[in-house]
Formats: sequence, C-alpha cells, structure tokens
Amino acid sequence: MNIPFLDNWRKRHDSARSQSLASAVGGDSEGVAALLSECELLRARVGQQGLELDDTPASLEALDQLPPRWRDDPEELPWLGNDAGLYLGTVIVRTVRGAVWHVWPGGHPVVRLASGREVNVVEAGLDWAMHGSPELSQVYAEAAEA
Repeated sequence: MNIPFLDNWRKRHDSARSQSLASAVGGDSEGVAALLSECELLRARVGQQGLELDDTPASLEALDQLPPRWRDDPEELPWLGNDAGLYLGTVIVRTVRGAVWHVWPGGHPVVRLASGREVNVVEAGLDWAMHGSPELSQVYAEAAEA
C-alpha cells in the first residue's frame, strides 16, 4: 500500500535509526548488539499473548506457533516484522559460534556468520510477519548449520 505521508514518516525515522546505528558502530560492537536486541514492539505484542522472549532458539519456535494477530494492523506490521528480524539476529549472534552483527553502509543490519555468509535477518523477519514463511526457527537452523 502506497501512503505518501506514511512513506515520508518512515523515511525520516529510518534515517534517524541509520544515524544512531552509524554512531554506535564506531567500534562498540556490544553497544550495537544491545541496541539491536531491544525489539520493544515484538516483546510487548508477544507478551500480551503470554510469551516471554528469552533470546533462545526455543523462543523462535514459540514465536512461529503464535497466531499472527499482528497482521490485523497493517501500519504496525512492518515494524513488528523488523523487530522479529532483529530478534532472530539477536538469537543467532548469542547462540551461534562466530556469528556477529554487521551493519551495511546506510545502517542496514545483517548477521555475518563465521563462514562469511550474511543473513539478512530483517528481510526474514518481515517475510515471517507478513506471510508466515520462512519460519524464524528455520532461518535459525540454517544459520546454525552454516
């Protein structure tokens, strides 16, 4: 859906987020990881459904099993999908040996695996939120095998 005023609002907020990531990247990898792991909207919405996210692969499986009530709000959907991707990345970075956050120029965060492969976790989170596929636990499993 193309809503001009909403697109402009998102561009301003995405730009501000890019700037904060860019300043955080200045050598503080723990700061970047902390910033990316917040996922406040996702944690709040799934908390309302009785699920507490504990940054483990099991929590990704639990997320995959939730009824997708977030699809009822098209304005919130992309934000929740973004948070889902960041949460997926957080779980990968915390549990897969050698996985680290990498921020592309412009502020786009991805997870770089020890093999050098990059996982576009935000894209995976958006696909999961909008379509239910791929499952977050599936993306995690593929990253853990790499």
